[in-house]
Amino acid sequence: VVIISLTMSAILVFFIVPLTILFFIYLTNILLLIYQRNGEVKADPLSDVWDSARKAIASFWDIYARIWHGYELHGVENLPEGPGILVYYHGAIPIDYLYFLSRLFLWKKRLCLSVADHFVFRLPGLKLLLEVTGVMPGTREECLIALKNGHLVSISPGGVREALFSDESYQLMWGNRKGFAQVALDAKVPIIPMYTQNIREGYRMLKERRFFRRLYESTRLPFTPPYGGLPVKFRTYIGEPIPYDPNITTEELVEKSLFCSSLHKHVCKGNFLFSFQTKTAIQALISKHQTIPGSIWKALLERFDKRCK
Repeated sequence: VVIISLTMSAILVFFIVPLTILFFIYLTNILLLIYQRNGEVKADPLSDVWDSARKAIASFWDIYARIWHGYELHGVENLPEGPGILVYYHGAIPIDYLYFLSRLFLWKKRLCLSVADHFVFRLPGLKLLLEVTGVMPGTREECLIALKNGHLVSISPGGVREALFSDESYQLMWGNRKGFAQVALDAKVPIIPMYTQNIREGYRMLKERRFFRRLYESTRLPFTPPYGGLPVKFRTYIGEPIPYDPNITTEELVEKSLFCSSLHKHVCKGNFLFSFQTKTAIQALISKHQTIPGSIWKALLERFDKRCK
């Protein structure tokens, strides 16, 4: 009985924070349904009618971010006033991205539409929350319409694969995904890189991945459970925008967004990529702001470090 109790307690400690986050997400959707019913709100979920509800949601998550992760957001001035595509590294749980959305709305009263994996839309009971917060499947047509309407559109090219199988080395797992670059070229908008320091130290995936990798590749469903939730320091950095260039190809735009890391020995087309807009590339942001491999202890100690890297 003692052994079983200790085992269950250990499991609970490992997974209690991710489960708490899931609980809060569903609670948020319930509160939105109550708001909709009591106010008889029938307006488009993206309209300004929902701004008061968005502000309440954003305020809650921002308080949670401040208390639990001492969350900081840097580089908001790099976001264009008009449309653009925000590209970010995907942690095991993208809670940092939720923090970013909340603070952006509170600071700028601006909604950033989010491209999510198809499995997200299969989750029961979240339809209204996804609509009000601007989460979409992200077809090319939807993204172009959103950009044409002046919205920021965010995407993580690594997506669920990066969430599940990247680790404390912070390796980008984009594969051959170049759709976001083509959309940026078609819409003639800049790409803005973003990265959150210590996101892998806050939440991690189980080390044994061969079985889960096969399972994911065959089903495209994330069966690997995330664990952790330690109150490590989170800082989100938004890099300088990579401007639209009518003479650039899709492949070159992807390379400029991804950048070439001397840490991981990626092959690049020319040395100029190593020096091109260093601060605007995700891998450069990781190299600059992240200890590699990531250290949970250092990430925890950074809660007491008032200096920004």
